[in-house]
Amino acid sequence: MIWFFPGSPRWLCKVVREDESRYILERLKEEDSIESSGKAEADFHDVRKVIKLERKSAKSQNYLYMFFGYQSRKIHIGRRVQLVILLQIMQEWIGIAGITICSRTIFGIAGLDHDTVGWVAGLNQITYTLSTLVCVFTSDRIGHRSTLYWGSVVQSICLFLTGGLSRVSIHAKDANIVAGATDFGGGAASMVFLFTITFGATWLTVPWLYPAGIFPLEVRARGNAWGVVSWSIGNGWLTLLFPVMFSALNEKTLYIFSACNVLTIPMVYCLYPEPNQRTLEEMHLLFAADAIWVWDAERNYKLLIEQNPELVQTAQRGRGIDNAEGGVGKSVGHVNLDGDAAKTKVLKDLGVYEKEL
Repeated sequence: MIWFFPGSPRWLCKVVREDESRYILERLKEEDSIESSGKAEADFHDVRKVIKLERKSAKSQNYLYMFFGYQSRKIHIGRRVQLVILLQIMQEWIGIAGITICSRTIFGIAGLDHDTVGWVAGLNQITYTLSTLVCVFTSDRIGHRSTLYWGSVVQSICLFLTGGLSRVSIHAKDANIVAGATDFGGGAASMVFLFTITFGATWLTVPWLYPAGIFPLEVRARGNAWGVVSWSIGNGWLTLLFPVMFSALNEKTLYIFSACNVLTIPMVYCLYPEPNQRTLEEMHLLFAADAIWVWDAERNYKLLIEQNPELVQTAQRGRGIDNAEGGVGKSVGHVNLDGDAAKTKVLKDLGVYEKEL
């Protein structure tokens, strides 16, 4: 089936098959008017110019250069790599590895026999897999950041309740209150199901989608590879550490994971810009700020778009990434742009002031 799939417009443009790239963009835009035809041509113009920019920045982009952002200029590849690494590691530390490992123990606390624990744990994995479909319908509608927010809130509550209900169930069992032990244990098992469903709908998917939305075409494969490596580090590290933690802390380990979920909320709010509904061309401008904070990135992005509408065609209906001739008299990326020389320097660093583009 893959042979019948068309190449992406960016890839076709990258391999100098520009006519095919333009044709696919026109089909995607459902060309039926002069206005829609202009939008497709504007998209094609942006893609072609940004590919040239990426090639200039990617010549020295091996994995080590990418991590430290060496010679990436205002594109800030290093920051993007570091964000992906942190996101993938936190994906494991919010508790999924621990829940996967100890789910049988929690189901046992609920009073289920050995055979029942096995099939209930299997059912939990099935619902976990099916829950990933939720993100298909919600991620683009509410954005990656909002998806992570609501996931962190629900997961934190579920883990806290799982630990608390498990402890109450154990106390009830020690006091020979069988009915109470079973009820509270069943509540803990229900929280495990809700946690895995929520994780599958939010944190399982977004950390894998985020790299594809922020890395330039020339280094996207390497950027995704950094995500795989960091996920392996987080998963392997926690898989080795969790049995030791659970042996020492028992259900209190889940409180640590609950706290990690709370920690991810300010982490995402402060550090992770929203790539949803933005083109790869626009992401260059979003990461142009030297500051790491999202509010600085968004403010500078708006400044660049408003004061230099030529920077992104698709953001300004037909204006392209050409030589920026408008003045920018405010701070962009914490650089004072009070003169043509300073303005030219920042725009040249972004790669949009070069005549060959």
